[in-house]
Amino acid sequence: MSMHEKAVREPLFHISKRDALPWWKAWCIRIAAVLLALVFCGVLSYLLTKQNPIEIYKTMFDGAFGTPRRIWGLAQNLAMLLCISLAVTPAFKMRFWNIGAEGQALIGGMAAAACMILLGDKLHPTLLLVVIVVCSILAGAVWAVIPAFFKAKWGTNETLFTLMMNYIAIQIVSYFTYIWSVPKGSGQIGIINSKTAAGWLPQIGGQKYLLNILIVLAITVFMFVYLKYSKHGYELTVVGESENTARYIGINVKKVILRTMLLSGAICGIAGMLLVSGTDHTITRDTVAGRGFTAIMVSWLAKFNPLFMILTSFLIVFLQKGASEITTKLNLNNSFSDILTGIIIFFIIGSEFFINYSLKFRSAHKEAAK
Repeated sequence: MSMHEKAVREPLFHISKRDALPWWKAWCIRIAAVLLALVFCGVLSYLLTKQNPIEIYKTMFDGAFGTPRRIWGLAQNLAMLLCISLAVTPAFKMRFWNIGAEGQALIGGMAAAACMILLGDKLHPTLLLVVIVVCSILAGAVWAVIPAFFKAKWGTNETLFTLMMNYIAIQIVSYFTYIWSVPKGSGQIGIINSKTAAGWLPQIGGQKYLLNILIVLAITVFMFVYLKYSKHGYELTVVGESENTARYIGINVKKVILRTMLLSGAICGIAGMLLVSGTDHTITRDTVAGRGFTAIMVSWLAKFNPLFMILTSFLIVFLQKGASEITTKLNLNNSFSDILTGIIIFFIIGSEFFINYSLKFRSAHKEAAK
């Protein structure tokens, strides 16, 4: 090489794709990320608030587990987030990016509320519950299959389509909330059938949320078996890996897309029904409360494994409950709890990079040779 030529410097490090890590190593990396995030949040909270970080974490724990009521509330929120996460998972495994779970669950809840309001005094309580379940499932399924049909037929962008369907669902709920508001024009429906409890899911053992949790647990087991051992689960996985391969081996891709989104929307409809008929006993545009978007992260972090989604859902709900308690008990700004939650989630998401990729630094002997 001539003196006028510049030496080519090797980068300090380069990124390479890892081979698949054993599941326990991957979870060790994720746990390490959570611990690092907690340390970072502790330092940050001390610098900004002069509050003892240990007291902040004790408050977070107390906000989630401090009383039996808080424990049941945490379990209920975990179940609802898990249910919607399970709903989007088949679509995601198929590489159909269903961003519309928020609207699909909201429409399912809207169907449940409509049955409670319009049929609450006309049907036997048992029959009314059956009608509510069926209508909620159908509403969620129809709302999901609309973008699936356009995707299968004309190849439209499912991400934008399902996202826009969320806003339509929100406006529909807002309209009927005004129509059914009590008192008229207030924009609030209030507790539906508060005197008769018509359309409310029954309590088991005196626990308001236990039936919801058991239903979601059953859906979790079903989804695990469906994705791992059923023919339909195999077909949607093949379609997600390569549509051309799926067609080559005789899989009807359009049929799989429609079938998978019907299932996804149906489970979202169940989630909406559980929120309206089993939890809130009313409907507002904020009933789903952003769970449809949070579920995307839950499903992705769990690598579309329904059993691991229990852990990721628990982590997200615990952080939300704990951060809310910090804001209330320590008289901190509402945004501070969101900052802590965001930092921890950022570390968890960042850990996925180190699970899938490795950093290889420039070796010392090469540097010495240069």
